[in-house]
Amino acid sequence: MTGHADDSGSELDVRMMRRALALAEAAAEAGEVPVGAVVYDTESGEILGEAANRREIDRDPSAHAEFIAIRAACAAINDFRLNHCSLAVTLEPCPMCAGLIVNARVGRVIYGADDPKAGAVRTLYEILNDSRLNHRCVVVPGVLAEESAELLRAFFRRLRK
Repeated sequence: MTGHADDSGSELDVRMMRRALALAEAAAEAGEVPVGAVVYDTESGEILGEAANRREIDRDPSAHAEFIAIRAACAAINDFRLNHCSLAVTLEPCPMCAGLIVNARVGRVIYGADDPKAGAVRTLYEILNDSRLNHRCVVVPGVLAEESAELLRAFFRRLRK
């Protein structure tokens, strides 16, 4: 199954997005751009990896929430193939993270807010559904989008003050 899903996410997806939002809020409190991500088994709902952005803390440009969560999930199952997993992330993944999602063969991506500056799922690029790549995944955009977007807006408002 590939392409964009027509629903707004299952009850499990919404629950996982709420967890991702909590991680994003913690990131904001730490001075990081508020993005949170959770990788979970699509059937059981078991969380295999979760993270918030850590670019500033780690001084690492790859320390995006979804990058860290995917690496943790792969370590948890001792495999780089996450076909049976979903990734809930508060902001549309960037090209780097979309590339990792393809390479990790994540089965589904659920995200909150679109990213007009770096979105690589549907806003600027559609990496996760590019037929030239070896993997495509189901995408469920806009799950708790307003909460995700408001968290980002509030963070950047505080930075500008």
